[in-house]
Amino acid sequence: MRQHRFPPGWDEDRVRKVLTHYEEQTEVEAVAEDEAAFEDSTQTVMEVPIDLVPAVRELIAKHQA
Repeated sequence: MRQHRFPPGWDEDRVRKVLTHYEEQTEVEAVAEDEAAFEDSTQTVMEVPIDLVPAVRELIAKHQA
């Protein structure tokens, strides 16, 4: 049997809870959640060329560490 690897702080139970949240979410709830994310003044949303995504992820990981 294959052993699953999770990021630090994550386990199978947490993954199942996240999946359940999104699988049971109504369309109205999903839209409200998306809109709330755009209203968060501490973060931004931007388009990034696909080939730059790994570098951006690395920068975010370094910033969070």
